[in-house]
Amino acid sequence: MGRSARGEFAYQGVYRYLDALIAQADYAEQGRLPSLRDLARRLRVSLATVQCAYSLLERQGRVRSVPKSGYFVNLAEREVDSPSAETALALPVFPLPMPSPRTLERTLLAHERRLARQGGQATWRLGSGALLRSVLAARYTRTSGHCWNARHVHLATDVQALLETLLLALHLQGATAVVATPCCWRLLHGLQKAGMRVLEAPLAAHGGLDIGVFARVLEHEPVQLVVMPSCLSTPLGRLTPVQDQRQLVRLLAEHPALLLENDLDSDHCFAGPPASRLRDDVDASRLLVLGSLEATLGAEAPYAYLLCRQPGVDEAIARRGFLLPPLRQQAVAQTLTKGEVDDSLSSLRFDLQARMEYLCGRVELRLGTHLAFTRPDGGRGIWARLNQPIDTEALLAAVAGSPLSVVPGESFGLKGSFPQHVLLAWCAESWDGLEQALRRLGRVFIGR
Repeated sequence: MGRSARGEFAYQGVYRYLDALIAQADYAEQGRLPSLRDLARRLRVSLATVQCAYSLLERQGRVRSVPKSGYFVNLAEREVDSPSAETALALPVFPLPMPSPRTLERTLLAHERRLARQGGQATWRLGSGALLRSVLAARYTRTSGHCWNARHVHLATDVQALLETLLLALHLQGATAVVATPCCWRLLHGLQKAGMRVLEAPLAAHGGLDIGVFARVLEHEPVQLVVMPSCLSTPLGRLTPVQDQRQLVRLLAEHPALLLENDLDSDHCFAGPPASRLRDDVDASRLLVLGSLEATLGAEAPYAYLLCRQPGVDEAIARRGFLLPPLRQQAVAQTLTKGEVDDSLSSLRFDLQARMEYLCGRVELRLGTHLAFTRPDGGRGIWARLNQPIDTEALLAAVAGSPLSVVPGESFGLKGSFPQHVLLAWCAESWDGLEQALRRLGRVFIGR
């Protein structure tokens, strides 16, 4: 997703435009907002860009989606704590910068242009996403015991909206979930928003789980949902040891809880796809796999998907009426079937690792006496423990306006978790300004 002349991402321009429309919304018109297609045409941006802006507003509670009708201003919320555009955009859509595989994005858009030129009853015009769902099912099928088909795959506009719909469909509001922490903030926020009682199973620095503690939680608590990383724990950036995966599988086999496997970042393991993933040995009837196309295809495909055999989920997804552009779905499917995604993954991993090595080196040189961290096995950030208590507001102020992102550790756990931790990530392609930002952080640590 490109930047405008003023240096902002395209979705931010759409967000600002929608913010003005929301402020002017007419109660008599029930606050109806432009459709995805109309707004994309009006502002000359892609449907994915418009969807990204709408999804951000929906997560903030400022708009609501009505299946088969479109988007409407949430009038009940408009006059209560509505964030200004400046405040809302000060927070990124994701705390971690997503990779931007430019070559792959160009390939995706080329497929879309070619499909658009096709006349007659092109299959993408049907809008069901059947091809994309079939392709994703095939990618996740490994053995006859773990095979998936299109009806097991569900698509949505973004991760949080899909998770919310899933939890409602499974009637898990108020139920107990146990999560491996530090946890992906999108999942943690989604569980809390659904009113679930969340218990933490802290991960060790090497990425492993305290199996004894986890076993006691399963034994003494009415756990209905277990949330674990597929192989790469985020934001820790560590691979889950194979022996821990096997012990966890044995424990889950003795407990009726569903397993929600976080597969959002697995493709960002630096050494390539791991030989073992948690889902490989779990009963498929109790398995939920959550993934994201954005992780490999970039911002032009900000869509989430779910693999699930649970009854009732497909009906709930259909009622929710996620609006995914059919042309983009078909283009994504072709990018996957032609092997172009797999071809790009090796270079994406190499780029992520090279950037991480450089960032780790500079952080160690400039801030090594003030914080401690282990170089990650994958991901896009450095999970660091502060050697002394520091006001996180001062850290955020020090990097304000720079591409250096400092996310407080509390964002990845329950209240009071990880108070002495931060996630550091560089959100620009160029390294310009990194040294200045690190120096400003260093001055905060020494109290100047």
